[in-house]
Amino acid sequence: MYKLILTFSFGKVFLSKNMEVNPNQLTNYATKFIDVLIDYSPKFISAILILFVGLYAIRLINRVIRKIMIKRNLDPTLTKFLADFLLWALRILLFVTFISKLGIETSSFVAILGAMGLAVGLSLQGSLSNFAGGMLIILFKPFKLGDTIEAQGVIGTVIEIQIFVTKILTGNNQTVFVPNGALSNGNIINYSMQGQRRADLTFAVSYDSDIKKAKEILTEVLTKNPKVLQNPAPEVFVKNLTASSVEFAVRPWAKNENFGVVFSDTLENCKAALDEAGIAIQPYTLQK
Repeated sequence: MYKLILTFSFGKVFLSKNMEVNPNQLTNYATKFIDVLIDYSPKFISAILILFVGLYAIRLINRVIRKIMIKRNLDPTLTKFLADFLLWALRILLFVTFISKLGIETSSFVAILGAMGLAVGLSLQGSLSNFAGGMLIILFKPFKLGDTIEAQGVIGTVIEIQIFVTKILTGNNQTVFVPNGALSNGNIINYSMQGQRRADLTFAVSYDSDIKKAKEILTEVLTKNPKVLQNPAPEVFVKNLTASSVEFAVRPWAKNENFGVVFSDTLENCKAALDEAGIAIQPYTLQK
């Protein structure tokens, strides 16, 4: 046979075996429970207020930060990442403050978060390297969207810069995802940054040819092409004397958008002009 005695301790009720219910003791327990509830209520109410006010303040701060970064013309990818990072950092801080206000010990909670962060960091070393590389690319801008670059054995146009990878569209319409870690730590050739490029071409003619006439013909070809820039001026000069030919360096300048056309036209027009003048182009020979 069990007889009840009610023991109040933070809302818990315990059974005691073979004990009589003492009205005075029951009253004391009820009084203690009410006292504890009254003492704890301010903490609970203040914690709830901190939670709601904090959530509103976080949203307000996030909006203000986004507007400031947009006004300062920061990269959209960097703006979104920094705003999201700040949002979650403030939420975690608010949560720790909330549970601390409730009277819950936070030291063990912070230790658990630290251990989890270390474990995740060790398991995602490659991803973290790509993340850091993405941040460096976004901050220092060695290239931007639409630039033609050469990096990690890939040549193409940058179509998207993400936090972990950069998407490059090659000339044959293939999309290549290059990890930002390797991209930021390697050599990057940006063909678009200066706005204009120079084509470095070589034409070899025989020793029997009139060198001055050949130079004049090659220079005239560059001068007549409207897509070849005259400032900087194109160059034609003797580059090398090999065992079988005289090599001319032909260097026209062009805007980035016209570079491919200028490169191709220069090869075609120079070959046609030399053929018309009776100047034979010597085949390339392997130099030992």
